[in-house]
Amino acid sequence: MLKRSLLAMACAALLATPVTAPLAATIAPPATEAFFSNPQFSAAKLSPSGRYLAVRSGSPGKRQGLFVINLAESISTPVAHYSNIDIDYFEWVNDNRLVYDTRDDSLAPGDLKFAPGMYAVNRDGSGTLQLADRGYDAESSTGTHIKRQLLPSNTYLLEQDGAQKDDYIYAKQSRRTSGGEFQSWSLLRVNTVTGRSQGVAVPAYTDSILLDASGEPRVATAQDRDLKSVHYRDPASGEWRKLAEFPAYGKSPGSFEPIGVAGDGTLYVATGAQVGHRVVRSFDVKTGKLGDKPVIDLTDYDFTGRFVSGNGKLLGVHMLTDARSTHWWDKDMAALQDTIDKLLPGTVNEISVANRPETPWVVVKSWSDRQPVVFVLYNRDTQKISKLGEAHPAINPLAMGERSMIRYKARDGMSIPAWLTLPPGGKKTNLPLVVLVHGGPFVRGGEWNWDDEAQFLATRGYAVLQPEFRGSAGFGARHTMAGWKQWGLAMQDDLADGARALAAQGIADGGRVCIAGASYGGYAALMGVIKDGDLFKCAIDWAGVTDINLLYTGTWRIIGDLSEDWKQYGMPQLVGDQVKDADQLQATSPLVQAARVKRPVLLAYGTHDRRVPIVHGERFYKAVKAHNPDVEWVTYDGEGHGWSLPENRVDFWNRVEKFLDKHIGTASK
Repeated sequence: MLKRSLLAMACAALLATPVTAPLAATIAPPATEAFFSNPQFSAAKLSPSGRYLAVRSGSPGKRQGLFVINLAESISTPVAHYSNIDIDYFEWVNDNRLVYDTRDDSLAPGDLKFAPGMYAVNRDGSGTLQLADRGYDAESSTGTHIKRQLLPSNTYLLEQDGAQKDDYIYAKQSRRTSGGEFQSWSLLRVNTVTGRSQGVAVPAYTDSILLDASGEPRVATAQDRDLKSVHYRDPASGEWRKLAEFPAYGKSPGSFEPIGVAGDGTLYVATGAQVGHRVVRSFDVKTGKLGDKPVIDLTDYDFTGRFVSGNGKLLGVHMLTDARSTHWWDKDMAALQDTIDKLLPGTVNEISVANRPETPWVVVKSWSDRQPVVFVLYNRDTQKISKLGEAHPAINPLAMGERSMIRYKARDGMSIPAWLTLPPGGKKTNLPLVVLVHGGPFVRGGEWNWDDEAQFLATRGYAVLQPEFRGSAGFGARHTMAGWKQWGLAMQDDLADGARALAAQGIADGGRVCIAGASYGGYAALMGVIKDGDLFKCAIDWAGVTDINLLYTGTWRIIGDLSEDWKQYGMPQLVGDQVKDADQLQATSPLVQAARVKRPVLLAYGTHDRRVPIVHGERFYKAVKAHNPDVEWVTYDGEGHGWSLPENRVDFWNRVEKFLDKHIGTASK
């Protein structure tokens, strides 16, 4: 069981230190930049032998680079570090060679002109080879090889461990319709030394490809309109055959999702059949039948996680309940986890091992509710642990608030899980409250971790409630399905009921409550001040939906990225049918109901948002401003569905801080 104590880190070891209210109260809250700057140290991966460690790291004002550490000699070598581009995903090809792609952290999505590209490099920095084009960039500073050798810019890394035994990787290429909508993936086998590639057959309309424990493509899923299918590739013949087919949206009792293939060829899938929540079962590829008993059953939670393999066999599984944890089938790994958890109490400690280890090194990714991600290196022989780097070193864990999962009853009796983050210090009653609503909405909202937005608000003195309202994923089929066609209705009631429950318990001041969120969360914030204006004293909406019908129709200025299949088959079942539910969509449209908005509102949108185009915000702002002068409007040029640039995140959350302080904070008294 996870202990809720706090991690304090020294340079070479980590020691648990209790947090007292007086101590936390004397520490100044970190600056906004500390919360919303890009992570400085963001990834660490062992080579197949475990002799070398590749890390992605940067520093303020510096680009994210790729470095390789010779662990025996403690020597670090920059292998890919550029002045005009950042390293994004990377993976070991073998013990000598790596593959990576790029991104540009200095540009918003609307300003991006180049594809990620694909590159390979030796661990000493030599032998750089550009594998895939970056689009318009005729001669990139990260690769100057002959143009005709390059794969097209729609080629991407598969982002899975390959065989890591030779110079080859698998990559994928996107196929799109004439209108630019994603249609399917094709598969390539690429030599990272010569750049030559060969196509590998996959089923039509493939939308995901799963490698097995030996790094070979073994399972694919495909979607053709409203039908989802699962396909298996025979190890001997290389031929694909269909294992199952079921509806892609709505109720589908026989559906399952492939999640892993063990070294012995056993396929494992996640399915909600028979028990009402997602469990892991084996699937017999010969008979097409699910295993009788679950391999993993998390009882109150839908399974979410990924398998961990090594030496060609299945070692364990990383999974999520209230917090992340790992179940190890391998006894040695289970013992190692126990040792590391004792060395690092009070944190989630996710262990990564080399594929074919020849050394005692393992990497540990560690975090808690107060501590952002820290990467450490553990030596099984010496039993010593050393720090590699921190994602957000400017964050002092002692200045953070406590985060926990709670449950409250909705008005119809349904139990609603939620995340409650309280301010650091001694005051735990009669607090101003922000109800922070997750987007999606049919996704999992949060977990026990360091949440930048919640902690920022908590350090400014607010209690933060993040409900997993009905419709949220992760808590069983009944909980998710209860949110179908409930935008602005029961889903909305769950949010108000949570705020009132905290006020009844004395935690929140019922007269100082604001509702906020992005995307669907922005929609819910606006509906909050429409439907429950007596409770919510203000609303903050960024990138929020203001009219469900606009999601269907889009705008002429920006082509939305919601697929036509989702609009035709998914949304009518899960959100609302434009014809059959026309009256409901009108009654639950913030844009149509704008005249009912009497409370202060902060609206923020990106000019290049394709998920929720800026017209949602523009029309709502115009409709509300006509009768309500207390509406703030801000746009971020080039931004998409959320803020990708640190300076925009800092600017937005500084605005949020001032807005909240004015309406429910100290200045409001």
